Amino acid sequence: MAKTKTAAQQRGYYVRLSLAGAFVLFVIGYTWTNHGYLSLSLVVAAAFGAYMAINIGANDVANNVGPAVGARAMRLLTAVAIAAFFEAAGAIIAGGAVVGTVGSGIIDPSRLRDPDSFVWLMMAALLGGALWLNIATALGAPVSTTHSIVGGVLGAGIAASGWSIANWDTVGRIALSWVISPVLGGVIAALFLFVIKHGITYQTDMVRASQRMVPVLIGAMGWAFSTFLIVKGLTRVVTVDPYVAVGVGAGIGVVSFIGSRARLRTIAKSMSNGKKGVNALFGLPLIFAAALLSFAHGSNDVANAIGPLAAVYNSLLTNSIGAGADIPFWVMAVGALGLAVGLALYGPKLIKTVGTEITDMDNMRAYSIAMAAAVTVILASQLGLPISTTHVTIGAVFGIGFLREHLKANYRRIIAKIEKHHEHQGRSPDEIKAFLHEFETAAIKEKGRILKSLAKSRKRGKTKITKKEQKKLRKVYQESLVKRAVILRVVAAWLVTVPGTAVLSALIYYTIRGMLLP
Repeated sequence: MAKTKTAAQQRGYYVRLSLAGAFVLFVIGYTWTNHGYLSLSLVVAAAFGAYMAINIGANDVANNVGPAVGARAMRLLTAVAIAAFFEAAGAIIAGGAVVGTVGSGIIDPSRLRDPDSFVWLMMAALLGGALWLNIATALGAPVSTTHSIVGGVLGAGIAASGWSIANWDTVGRIALSWVISPVLGGVIAALFLFVIKHGITYQTDMVRASQRMVPVLIGAMGWAFSTFLIVKGLTRVVTVDPYVAVGVGAGIGVVSFIGSRARLRTIAKSMSNGKKGVNALFGLPLIFAAALLSFAHGSNDVANAIGPLAAVYNSLLTNSIGAGADIPFWVMAVGALGLAVGLALYGPKLIKTVGTEITDMDNMRAYSIAMAAAVTVILASQLGLPISTTHVTIGAVFGIGFLREHLKANYRRIIAKIEKHHEHQGRSPDEIKAFLHEFETAAIKEKGRILKSLAKSRKRGKTKITKKEQKKLRKVYQESLVKRAVILRVVAAWLVTVPGTAVLSALIYYTIRGMLLP
């Protein structure tokens, strides 16, 4: 049986590899037939761009759909289909008309000696970034594709013209994003989940609490995602002032609130009074969230694959060195199709990592993560903070897991104190069990009243829990809900992404230059 499974896995590996190779060969053939007159370098760059797009689809897109798949809001195949379609649509419809091909000012192209050096630099950056993403995907580590291409451009640029070519202020801002992005994502996701727990799942009547809170949460989602889409995903189609975008988003949020409240009145009649019933309410919004996140991601991050390719095309066409380039449709299509191909063939591995391997997921947690991604991007755009959407999403997953750990540990300490209190008062095990059942089923306000009563009893000396015993109670239970091994693997990959791709790209640049110099 094991041998059959291994054989099936090997066949699957070769099928995926063959299909990916076929896509790259198709891009090579198209470029050679239609644009090969410019230079063989363009054909090679197109192959590297296709390879980069495949790896972006394999690694980065998991952040948009992973939590929803982990929460079982949709199946893996459904998620792949939705993400692939909206990634490609975002890339083609709203992909930037002009892309800064040097990683947001990461290097100064004017310091390069000639157009050939610029072309070789971009080719090396593409291949170096793609190789790093391939390695990270094989290790199951979601990393920033933006950081990958920035590291590639930085390393190849230094190899081409020395350390002075780099814009170190920009590099410093990128390094700052390693801290800002996951922390912001984690804090905002934890806050959303905390509000959901206290507003709904900690209430005795969850149905009534849902009728009150869920429309507000869905209205907030309508605001956040419409604003996010305008600010982040439709910059090519329409230019909107950020404050106008927030206003339009608010209007859509109000409509979402009114519609969901009316819908919830009908659903509440047959809704079960428990977390399962509450979770079901977030299923459809999560599917919309995954689609919109994928669209916005495709419109932005496709530039990481085809920005350098567009720069090579423009440089060869004009025999000049440029920091930016108008993107022809065929180049955009290479990026869009590459994202879809990479996601379909290799995306499921990273989707499982994000959705299930870091911490257990349900619809409420996935909602909090999706909201954190949208809200963080909106805040960062307004404040001018450098962020990575990959790091934001993974930080949000970590934040959800750590909040759950804290709440569970705190709750178990409370239960232990209650048990200790009643044992010192001579209560029987059955009486303690009955009291604990009453406490566990009480609403959050009633729990607070019970704990205050317990504290008063302790102050009046009616219980003999010593300070030493209280210290032991604080350590009574620590449940690990976030897998530490996965955290270490992901964080390590984050830290070495820029330097790793820089070294790879520098070596590739030297190789290309050595092969092409007369």
